Amino acid sequence: MSFIVVVTENVPPRLRGRMAIWLLEVRAGVYIGDVSRRTREMIWDQLSQCHDDGNVVMAWSSGHESGYEFQTLGQNRRLPVQFDGLHLVAFSPPENPSL
Repeated sequence: MSFIVVVTENVPPRLRGRMAIWLLEVRAGVYIGDVSRRTREMIWDQLSQCHDDGNVVMAWSSGHESGYEFQTLGQNRRLPVQFDGLHLVAFSPPENPSL
């Protein structure tokens, strides 16, 4: 079992309803739970199939040095990167920077 956090933005209501079946929605679009690896992978499959134009990040506890892993779906300025085996987040520049 591992603790997971899923954050969704702009996903269809049907996907949010599905997520609420397996996880607790503690804020709008923020889900938490303690699930098996198999259930976590099944939830990720559901997110992958149904996120449409929205974006998703799933983080879970693991045995890595950082103590967690994460993966993302959809467009977002925050991009997952690996640096010396650590999972980090890089920020892409804004599309229309203000002067």
